[in-house]
Amino acid sequence: MTSRNNGQAGAAQVSPLQAAFGNFRPALITVLIFSVFCNVLLFVGPVYMLQIYDRVLSSRSEGTLIALTVIAVFLLLTYSGLDALRSRILVRAGYKFDEQLNGPLFRRALGSALAQRSTAPASTLRDMDTVREFWTGSGVITLCDAPFAPLFVAICFIFHPLQGVVALAGAIILFGLALANEFATRDSLKEAGKRSSEASHYANSSMSNVEVIHALGMHRAIHQCWADRHVEALRYQAKASDWAGVIMATTKFVRQTLQIFILGVGAYLAIQGEISPGMMIAASIMMGRALAPVEQSVGQWKAFVAARNSWSRLEQLFAAAAAETEKTPLPAPKGRLAAEALFVGAGKGSKPILRNIGFEIAPGEVLAVIGPSAAGKSTLLRAIVGVWEPASGVMRLDGSDLRHWDPEKLGMHVGYLPQDIELFSGTVTENISRFRKDEDPQLAVKAGMMAGAHPLIQQLPDGYDTPVGEMGASLSGGQRQRIGLARAMYGSPSLLVLDEPNAHLDRHGEQVLLAAIKRCKEQGTTVVFATHTPNLLAAADKILALKDGGVHMFGPTKDVVNELLKPRAVAEGEGAGKSEQSKPQSGNGEAGGPESQSRAVSATGM
Repeated sequence: MTSRNNGQAGAAQVSPLQAAFGNFRPALITVLIFSVFCNVLLFVGPVYMLQIYDRVLSSRSEGTLIALTVIAVFLLLTYSGLDALRSRILVRAGYKFDEQLNGPLFRRALGSALAQRSTAPASTLRDMDTVREFWTGSGVITLCDAPFAPLFVAICFIFHPLQGVVALAGAIILFGLALANEFATRDSLKEAGKRSSEASHYANSSMSNVEVIHALGMHRAIHQCWADRHVEALRYQAKASDWAGVIMATTKFVRQTLQIFILGVGAYLAIQGEISPGMMIAASIMMGRALAPVEQSVGQWKAFVAARNSWSRLEQLFAAAAAETEKTPLPAPKGRLAAEALFVGAGKGSKPILRNIGFEIAPGEVLAVIGPSAAGKSTLLRAIVGVWEPASGVMRLDGSDLRHWDPEKLGMHVGYLPQDIELFSGTVTENISRFRKDEDPQLAVKAGMMAGAHPLIQQLPDGYDTPVGEMGASLSGGQRQRIGLARAMYGSPSLLVLDEPNAHLDRHGEQVLLAAIKRCKEQGTTVVFATHTPNLLAAADKILALKDGGVHMFGPTKDVVNELLKPRAVAEGEGAGKSEQSKPQSGNGEAGGPESQSRAVSATGM
């Protein structure tokens, strides 16, 4: 039992990258076995040439010539079939490798991007392609053929020791050039790849703000910033290419010179009668076979280095990311939300934005989060939906720490509308339904109606089937906000979190939003929203006022409004003087009314 548990623990420690490569390993072994037969069949050319010179020409036998030719062609066809088959095996294995790894890698890349607050880790998805393309291309074939180079050199020694010395010296020289290529270009290629990735990331992020670039005349400035990074990458690339070009030219010179030497030595030995003319030609072919993998490795070196660097980055990503463990399924939440001594920062080691946050709301309650800019409202909402993990403290949903939930399953019960709304390339229905193609499309229509976006969507050219464009570029800010709200309400979530939901809405849009929040409350959904304006406070049961990253005030809406108005009332009373007669307040001035709410919001410094 103990050994079994140890074995299970060891298996659990294997990363998805190692597991994917473990399934690729049998294909590599099979290709290596096929390479044995392929390299044996490479003797067909030298042996055929040896027999032609030493037997056919001397005997003038046409039958022998025909028989040797038929056998040679058959063996070469066999070689071609085995060569094509090993390439096919590698391609299929690469497909399986990609199929097994792309899911865990995509999740790790998303998690890394979330942790680093950056989209840069998304470039690791290209690393998988780089590794797969190297393994399924001629690079691995070259590596599989390289171990057989000594066999061809040994055959040259069998023909004559002097020919073997020439072949061995050539192999050593070419191998030395391959090592020189590695040491001369390794650092430059690594730095070039890093700078090129930075330039590409900067260009992609800049293109997402193309409207600002055009409107503010920033073309030249942004181009210069990108060009500085791009030129730096080209400089390192040029440095590596210069060395690689010199080494490649030297390799070709050495290769051709060795071909002349082996023929010259063979001719000298044939004149001396120590070998036959057929051995002279066969030794030349043998040396060519021996040096081919070494020479090809020089040409494949850039791809090998790129694959090695990509593999290293993949290992770092999987090592840094937390191992995926299957979490125990929890019952569907009812919406009870609580924060306990919550500290949240922008990243590991960063200064906390939120400090010692504590509150609790019951299922079906509506909480308004208010406060001045940079008070931490958006940070709190990100912590509530689990986007930002707390540095310390706990955010609980129905009593369970958010980290105890499987994010995919928790997301089915949570609706979230971020401050910056970005839709995905697809139709309105696909965006609202969160691209869950296996669910009823009518649920998207229901969510559109729930959010009050149905009439707006009906006005679009193709209704719910209208493509929204890249990041929703074909829609206005208000349209994106309303469709984003419908996406948040999709599936009747237990918890709805809205960050500045009325930022892009007109007065009518705010009324529709207010009605949507009230509908959610009626069906028992817990709603949390952040706002800078008082218009939505009428729907709130409780208010959480933040200030300088801490809780300034928390409680029922009426109580918080009254407390926020006290300092203002005192200041106004002192300014008016004791002689001024107090006037009866109208209904709008009562605690919780629109005017008092507006003054309360102003009192928080918003």
